Amino acid sequence: MSLYEESYNAARELIQIAKLEAGDILVVGCSTSEVSGSKIGSASRPELAEEVFTGIYTATREADIYLAAQCCEHLNRALIIEKELAKALRLDIVNVVPQPKAGGSFATKAYAHFTHPVAVEHIRAEAGMDIGDTLIGMHLKDVAVPVRLSMNSIGEAHLVCARTRAKYIGGQRAQYDAELG
Repeated sequence: MSLYEESYNAARELIQIAKLEAGDILVVGCSTSEVSGSKIGSASRPELAEEVFTGIYTATREADIYLAAQCCEHLNRALIIEKELAKALRLDIVNVVPQPKAGGSFATKAYAHFTHPVAVEHIRAEAGMDIGDTLIGMHLKDVAVPVRLSMNSIGEAHLVCARTRAKYIGGQRAQYDAELG
C-alpha cells in the first residue's frame, strides 16, 4: 500500500470513528524522518510529505473538515491552517513560512497546498493524528480519548490518534447526553 493510501485510509477511519462533523478540526503532526525509518528531525523528506499530506488532505476535504498541520519544534509546534479558519476562531496569526528543516516537510506541504495558508500558535482540535511521535496533544480540546485504528503506522512511523469529547461535570447525580460522549 502506498503512503498516500495509508494516510488517506487512516484519516478517513479516524474521521468516522471520531464522528467528526463539517467544520471540525483535525490536527496532524508528521515526521517524515520517522515515516522513512529515520530518527525524528534527522532526515526531512518533502517527497514523502507530499504523499502523506495529499492522502490526509483528500480525506479531510471529502468530509468538509479543516486540517491543521503542526510544525516541528523549531517553530514551537505552530500550526498551518486556512486563513478563513483563523478568522472564524479569532486566532492571532503569526508570521512564519515553514521550510523542511524549520517547520517540517508536512507543514511545508500544507503551506504550499492550502488556499490562503497562515500560521497560528494554538488551536483546540476535535481530533488528532500523530505520525512519528510529534506530540500533538497541546492542540487538542481538553478531554482527549485514544482512538485505535486498524493500522498503527504510516510508513515506518508510529501512528497515534485521538478524538475529544465534552467534559463530564456534575458528579453522580448528573445525567449525560450520550450524543456528546
